[in-house]
Amino acid sequence: MKLSALCAAAGIAFEGADTEGAGVEVTGFAIDHRKVAPGTVFGAFRGARFNGEDFIGAALQAGAAAVVCAEDAAGIEAFGDATLLTGPEPRRLFAQLAGAFFQPVPATLVAVTGTNGKTSTVELTRQLWRMAGERAASIGTLGITTSDETVSTGLTTPDVVTFLANLTGLAREGVSHVAYEASSHGLSQFRSEGPRVAAGAFTNLSRDHLDYHETMEAYFDAKMRLFDEVVVDEGTAVVWADDPWSDKAIARAQARGLRLFTVGTKGEALRLERRTPGTLGQQLEVEYEGRMHKVELPLIGAYQAANALVAAGLVLATGGDAARVFDAMKRLVTVRGRLERAAITGAGAPVYVDYAHTPDALEAAIAALRPHVAQAGRLIVVFGAGGDRDTGKRAQMGRVAAEGAEVVIVTDDNPRGEEPGAIRAMVLEGCAGANAQVREIGDRRTAIGAALQEARGGDIVLVAGKGHEQGQIIGSGEGTVVLPFDDVTVSREMTGANNQEH
Repeated sequence: MKLSALCAAAGIAFEGADTEGAGVEVTGFAIDHRKVAPGTVFGAFRGARFNGEDFIGAALQAGAAAVVCAEDAAGIEAFGDATLLTGPEPRRLFAQLAGAFFQPVPATLVAVTGTNGKTSTVELTRQLWRMAGERAASIGTLGITTSDETVSTGLTTPDVVTFLANLTGLAREGVSHVAYEASSHGLSQFRSEGPRVAAGAFTNLSRDHLDYHETMEAYFDAKMRLFDEVVVDEGTAVVWADDPWSDKAIARAQARGLRLFTVGTKGEALRLERRTPGTLGQQLEVEYEGRMHKVELPLIGAYQAANALVAAGLVLATGGDAARVFDAMKRLVTVRGRLERAAITGAGAPVYVDYAHTPDALEAAIAALRPHVAQAGRLIVVFGAGGDRDTGKRAQMGRVAAEGAEVVIVTDDNPRGEEPGAIRAMVLEGCAGANAQVREIGDRRTAIGAALQEARGGDIVLVAGKGHEQGQIIGSGEGTVVLPFDDVTVSREMTGANNQEH
């Protein structure tokens, strides 16, 4: 596609319509100057570690068709003869152009934002669509998941070029429905712009990423770009109505004029009337369009019920049949690393692995497992906190664990560039004063082993913080090392090689 035609398709005024650059054939997009080839549109953005503006010259020498950058980009006057597309939000401008280039995309797109539950919700949405006969996929922390494969991307929201290229690839493979995670970083950096998003969902909000956003209000505002700008004008906002931030999310959706679909005990569209925990799942009684439905959900925990119901809301909001949706919920499968039953110890204690790495998520995981602990049993929690991340949540996580469990083992998570012992000390400060038996074991494998050895019949072990992750990150910058480590695999190895319970 010619550059001028691409700008027109993206709704962007191209002042150089009569110049030689207007007729250049665009062949691709890149935000890494090393990936620029003749015909590539290069995005030169300022980042926390690198300034893309420093590589404008290199990109042009490599044959870039155009460069998208800020109006006040450093040294911009030196490239007067080049085709430069500038604006106050260059990332948004770049995303709009890329969205017009990467076509086709799946016909039905939905996005999920919130602190916790994004990964589970998009994957459960995919499962519900698949069971309804749709060719569906999910994109997020676990990678790209379809009915027959998973491809890791490594980020909750990949860069916009990867994201849009993935969507086009899925569409060409016949995928018609996609649910994706919209992280606060991705939304604030315009990583998932371009395609029409029919419905967006808000799960909840709790402390996380304040090292980046600084305040809860700024964090919330980043999430709300989903409702403010990304969902199409005639789209739907699916909101879990039982969160302290839900009313604010509802107000944002209403201000935009989106169709509102609230879910939960306070939900008006899909109301949860009763939830009864079972041995390996729970029974839900929900009201939808004046009719009661009973669902035997094969997932444990209140927050898993919330994730499943928000997923159902997204499917219903995009034209799903109610009877088929509620029937399919009975066959949902646990998402990798989200209250995943990894093993059962020789004494008969189940071992669950969960991605909970915030105070709210850890509290929810503990609350989910508590009803399944025997009357005389104990909940044993193994967890840590990540390095180079929000330090304020560490003591809060320690407090939550010590107040909710009988035995707490504080260990290393992903220390990254920090001293692991210093991180553990901050977590342990929050454990002080609680009745739980608290221990510190830095090595994560040893800590998991100690918990499994401690567990008796009637106990439950929760290994929290890393979930689906396959490695432990140590160091930072060029000194970063990722050691192979999987909580599920380690738990199974330590309970016997033939243990297949999960």
